[in-house]
Amino acid sequence: MKGVILAGGSGTRLYPVTKAINKHFLPIYNKPMIYYPLSLAMLLGLKDILFVVNRYDLHHFQDLFGDGSHLGINIQYTIQEEPRGLAEGLILAEDFVGDDNICFMLGDNIFFGHDLVKILQEAKEDIEKNGGAYVFGYSVKDPERFGVVEFDEFGNVLSIEEKPKKPKSNYAVVGMYFYDNKAIEIAKKVQPSERGELEITSVNEEYLKQGKLKVKLLGRGFAWFDAGTHDSFLEAGEFVATIEKRTGLMIGCIEEIAFNNGWITVEELEELAKPLRKTEYGQYLMEIVQNNKLQGV
Repeated sequence: MKGVILAGGSGTRLYPVTKAINKHFLPIYNKPMIYYPLSLAMLLGLKDILFVVNRYDLHHFQDLFGDGSHLGINIQYTIQEEPRGLAEGLILAEDFVGDDNICFMLGDNIFFGHDLVKILQEAKEDIEKNGGAYVFGYSVKDPERFGVVEFDEFGNVLSIEEKPKKPKSNYAVVGMYFYDNKAIEIAKKVQPSERGELEITSVNEEYLKQGKLKVKLLGRGFAWFDAGTHDSFLEAGEFVATIEKRTGLMIGCIEEIAFNNGWITVEELEELAKPLRKTEYGQYLMEIVQNNKLQGV
């Protein structure tokens, strides 16, 4: 399975903050927003990652991540000329994905929760074994902002609808999707919505028609932020700050994850930490280095 992170768009809902900077580079507490989806892909063991970005910001992403070799992964980039909808990201990823399955993530979505990686790993393994599509629902107060999934009394999916004026449930589909390779061909057949966009909900609807859509609800033990508005952006930063201050552990620290995965050595981690040693982020990495050297790693 390969990871595809959609990070194009212009972030108009965050204007004027994003008038001169891509929203994915804005800090969610102490690290760029884009670190969080990348870190989750890495926690799932995905080493091949494609960023779908706009042309103006391509070199900024390249400055930030390069080819990913410093993290022991392979990062590539493709251009989305205009924000034509989430499903276009699947089409643009065709050459990169090849014959593999896809973990498709939105660059402004942030997740946290007990056993989150285990649950996502189960979804990944289900797609690799059985194919189809696997998405997640989360209860929200404003479902009209999202793709909304409707269930019957037995938990079976009845419908999935994009930004409905009269939502049939309060369960929003979050920005983390697992697809088999057929998703690309399905996306190619999607017709633009009334908004003029290729909706990811249309891809999910097709899987539902084929009886191949699985939806798992993320309950009270999980936090999900769609950091595309000023309020949700602020809430996400406050949440990450609270968790990190209480636990002493960082969320979304890509260098730490690369090291824990065995993709880089303790010496390589130290080299990444040195230029950052005057920051709390760099000091956190150096503490990991020192602790592991004491243990003889």
